[in-house]
Formats: sequence, structure tokens, C-alpha cells
Amino acid sequence: MPITLPKKLPAREVLEAENIFVMDDYRAMQQDIRPLNILILNLMPEKERTEAQLLRLIGNTPLQINITFLKTATHVSKNTSKYHLDQFYTIFSEIKHRKFDGMIITGAPIEHLSFEDVNYWQELTEIMDWSKTNVTSTLHICWGAQAALYYHFGIGKFELPAKCTGVFTHKVNDRTEKLLRGFDDEFLAPHSRYTDVSQAEIIDHPELKLLSYSEEAGPFIVSANNGKQIMVTGHLEYDTGTLAEEYQRDLQKGLLVKPKHYFPNDNPEEMPLNRWRSHAHLLFSNWLNYYVYQETPFEWS
Repeated sequence: MPITLPKKLPAREVLEAENIFVMDDYRAMQQDIRPLNILILNLMPEKERTEAQLLRLIGNTPLQINITFLKTATHVSKNTSKYHLDQFYTIFSEIKHRKFDGMIITGAPIEHLSFEDVNYWQELTEIMDWSKTNVTSTLHICWGAQAALYYHFGIGKFELPAKCTGVFTHKVNDRTEKLLRGFDDEFLAPHSRYTDVSQAEIIDHPELKLLSYSEEAGPFIVSANNGKQIMVTGHLEYDTGTLAEEYQRDLQKGLLVKPKHYFPNDNPEEMPLNRWRSHAHLLFSNWLNYYVYQETPFEWS
């Protein structure tokens, strides 16, 4: 089944070119079906790129899904046009009366700041608090995962001696968890961040389960015991060339941090291969099926 998107959303053309089933609002209204309502709080600078990355994964399931894009009211985006934001995004005050089946909170390139110094931290904490009673399950990505671990569970982040960037091998820590159904014993996933969280604190926390980790990149997938908060510290949603583009931007800033295990023969002149796509689709499909669709009420009350 498709995701329902506005006709003029730029990501729509990208997805249609990849033969991902999308439909517009009018056609969706003709169908006698209860779609899932998913809210995406997009904190990334290049919002259109992040939209396509996430929608590609959300759209590859048998479920019909309505998407609502959310932006912060307390921060003005410099990398996305005001026209795009005004046409396709809403703010929290306009949707906080609603219930959503699922929510995604993206990462943000603000790891150098303490959480309280982020100019939209108060707004974000209000949204995360609201999600506990108005969203069936929330998926947090990278900095969004660190923010959730800090706000919901009191686990802070710490600065790494060097940027963690590359494609790393991860192990499945709990094979019985539904989120990891179909996962290989070891799988690959990209990371790109300057901070990390304590794996020991996660393991010792009575409300959390460590589902997957990397010997090099640390804790990767973490779940609250009730499945209402899922934290993913890396970027399974990344395109094949995303880390290469980040590497070029770092070089322009004078930062010589080459992504590990990413370029063939460790040569930035060679085209990288996407070796994490299947597990990206599997993670999002499992989350939507087991933690959203099978847990959300048919009618919110």
C-alpha cells in the first residue's frame, strides 16, 4: 500500500522514479481504509533530502500511511526555502490536539552544544513529553536518539576524541526482539557523529533494552521496555553517497576525517557501495508493523 503525499512535494518525484507507490490526498480519500498517521519532526538542515530518505523506507510496507511534517517554531531553517516549509510543514501548536500512530524525530548537526543550549530544546522537550500520551511509538535517529535518552531516561552524551564516521559492523544483542526480526547476526550501518552515549548506562537502566551494538561505534539500537521510544544512534536511512558528501564538506573545513570501512579499498576516489539498504528497510518495516500498526488503537479516544 502507498504513502499519501502532497502532489507538489519534491520527494514525490524521487520516490515515483524508484517505483515506490505513492498517492495524493484526493485518491486516498476514495479508499475505505484506516491509514496510519505518522508525524515526522525534521530537524535536519537539508530537509528535502531527509524527506526522501525517510519516505523511501516508510513507503516500502503493505500499510497505507499519511505523513505530517513538523518543524520547530523556535528555529528558522537556513538550508530549506521558506516556501517549502510553509507549503509542507506545520508547527506543534497546530497539531498537539491530535493523536498519531507513529512519530520520527530526526538527527540534527548540533552535537557540539549541550542539550539545554539548543535554541529549540524547550520546544523539543514539550514535543517529547506530549508524545508519551499522543503517539503509539516514536523512532529517534542519531542526535534525536541522544536527546531522547537524555530527556526520557537521564542518560547524557559525551564528546568523542574524533568523529565517528563510516560504515560499521553491528551485532544483534536480543534475537527475540520483534524490531530485529529477519536481521542477520551481524549487519552494517552508517554512523556520523561527534558524540556518543554510555553502553554500560543503557544496559544498567531498568527501562531500556540494548538491542544492537558495534564494537567500534558503540550502542546502536535501544528500545524502551514498552516500545514507545526507539533510539537508533546511526543513520540507516542514509543514501549511498551521503557520507562521501559529508567527507568533502569536512575537507573544505580542513577536517581530515575519512569515513571508515566505506570507500572501496579505502580510496575516496572510488564509488562507495550501499551495504546497509536491506536492513534499513527491515528496521522501518518492523517498527511500523510491530510497534505502530499492531499496537495503535483503531480509533483514538
